[in-house]
Amino acid sequence: MTRRQSYAVVLAASILPRLGVLLHERGAILSAFTEKSDNFAVTFVHSGTFGFIPGQPSAWTQPAYSFFLIPIYWIFGRNWPAVGLIQIGAAAVTALIVYETGRRFLSPRAGLIAAVVATLNPYLIWHDVHVNREIVDQLLAVAIVYLTLVAAEKTAGHVRAVAAGLGVVLGLAILADTRMLILPVLIAGFVLWHRRVVLVPVLCIGACVLALLPWAVRNDVSVGCFTLSTDTKALWKANNADTYATLASGKWIDDVPNLPGAPPTPEMTGAIYAVHHQLIHVDECAQMSFYQHKALSFIVDHPAEKAKLAGQAVRMLWDPRVQKTEGRPGKGGFVDRVRTWVQPVYEIPLYLLALFGLFLVPRRIAALVVLLLGYQTVVAMGFAGDTRYRVPWDFTLSLAASVAVLHLVSRLAARRRATPPAQ
Repeated sequence: MTRRQSYAVVLAASILPRLGVLLHERGAILSAFTEKSDNFAVTFVHSGTFGFIPGQPSAWTQPAYSFFLIPIYWIFGRNWPAVGLIQIGAAAVTALIVYETGRRFLSPRAGLIAAVVATLNPYLIWHDVHVNREIVDQLLAVAIVYLTLVAAEKTAGHVRAVAAGLGVVLGLAILADTRMLILPVLIAGFVLWHRRVVLVPVLCIGACVLALLPWAVRNDVSVGCFTLSTDTKALWKANNADTYATLASGKWIDDVPNLPGAPPTPEMTGAIYAVHHQLIHVDECAQMSFYQHKALSFIVDHPAEKAKLAGQAVRMLWDPRVQKTEGRPGKGGFVDRVRTWVQPVYEIPLYLLALFGLFLVPRRIAALVVLLLGYQTVVAMGFAGDTRYRVPWDFTLSLAASVAVLHLVSRLAARRRATPPAQ
């Protein structure tokens, strides 16, 4: 199969199923289960303020997905065809980068298998057309893997430009998900391990810092604190005495009871303003310090309870079934049946083939996959585990699994050739 034909197969596998889901879900794309990034984007387009309320700047979110939505709303308006089709385009680009990664560092056939398997993840087919930030996370994730492997090649050309580009992409990944904050250090260490040259990882880290600096300065000037996000309440919701029982009962960390007497968060005041047009001032920086202190105190003072939470997070992260919280989209319908039956049928073979494939792929690729998935697991232990946190990185499993598939097919073909025909 030619490269152009492979592109066509990958694009068809990524676009056609999502188009079907988009048409089916069109009424719910922007009317249900949207996240606060959508609120930020709408407010910015209407008022020029990045926040929940016009005239009150906020840093109570990870901004990258809002940056993704803002030009869509600005140019096309806030409508489901624009959001759905552009996000399908992002999913298609993601699949093509997976193909190029496999083609360059494994084989063309492995790249094709990996891309098709990754893009046909049942969870992503539904998730990618809705207003969810993971569409940006997974695009940045595949770019990180591709650029990291290129930067680690000793024969790669334009390595300084590649290292700078990798740093920028890592910075954007942090702006999309602040849990990626330590990842640039690990990636730089991985590149240093392979190239044995300090300049490339230094360029990578430097470019990452430069990519993050404008946003931290903006928050310092507009909000009052030099930070990437003020929403440390999310960290507290994942680390307090009520978290384990809340998650064990089928709820999510957003259902953790609020602290008695705690001031309203910017998100709460935004909801109040939307309904009553009442302005309530919020000191985000004070809340950031307050909830960060509460979360860290719980971890230090209750290590046994934190260990239970960490184990629970790992189970939830790697469960082949989709987490079914009480407030989940599509509860009780077809989507729920997919969560219960189709996703495990997809995920369990992927896990097994990927585990086998890690012993077959080149050492640097196996090391990178283990590094990235290990990092996601450690981060989940510190925060919380959920299917949507893992799926942006499931493509790394597909890369390893593709080599396992080709190996097994080759072995079966050799066995057939070696077996004499029955007389």
